[in-house]
Amino acid sequence: MLSYQHIYHAGNLADVHKHALLAAMLGYLTRKDKPLSYLETHAGRGLYALDAAEALKTGEAAAGIGRAEALFPPDHPYLRVLADVRARYGASAYPGSPLVAAMSLRPGDRMHLADLHPQEFAALKATIGPYGADCRQEDGARFALARTPPDPRRGLMLIDPSYEVKADYAALPPLIGNIHAKWNVGVIVLWYPILARAAHLPMLAELDRMALPKALRHEVRFPPAKEDHGMTGSGLFIVNAPFGTAEAADQLSGIFSGLS
Repeated sequence: MLSYQHIYHAGNLADVHKHALLAAMLGYLTRKDKPLSYLETHAGRGLYALDAAEALKTGEAAAGIGRAEALFPPDHPYLRVLADVRARYGASAYPGSPLVAAMSLRPGDRMHLADLHPQEFAALKATIGPYGADCRQEDGARFALARTPPDPRRGLMLIDPSYEVKADYAALPPLIGNIHAKWNVGVIVLWYPILARAAHLPMLAELDRMALPKALRHEVRFPPAKEDHGMTGSGLFIVNAPFGTAEAADQLSGIFSGLS
């Protein structure tokens, strides 16, 4: 489906969770003097204006990054990315995950990004293309299987669908299994929402059954941004979690505890 546009939700607490841990993992990976690949299957536009009418309409950014930023330690890599993005694009700018990656990678690292939505893809290419990213208007699952294993083989893939299609939950475990079979050294990061109806639980049970290597699951809970919002938490399932990820996740748990 092509109706989802993340501008309505940019900067919410799920974004804070996902982007902060992504920045931490890329920080660990880029410490080693070896090039890496970054891949993303549902990239979105990459850059959001939190003073846009769409973002202001939902109030999710105000309840998200607006509250959470002050709780991060000053040396957290997520704060460095936010500062770099604001310095380059303005005080109301907020990075999507492709821009978090672009601000974290080094010369010699490679980015491969996909999004199927025509308007989102056009904005993604305009924003992230200048960073040397290979941007494709393509189905995320097809993109993931076609681009693995990447060159360099060392790297990370973020899978972040909108979950507008309920079949996504059942389709993701076999997709991750197939990606891992082709790219057994790759860090595979799956984001999922925690909703009142708990649609994520069968998916997680199947992922656990697969016994993927160095698997790490991290979840945070938070109050809905509005009374009628169904999302009450955010989850990340990581295959081949980089060294230090568990500690970064524990730190995030402490930050989110300060929001309750």
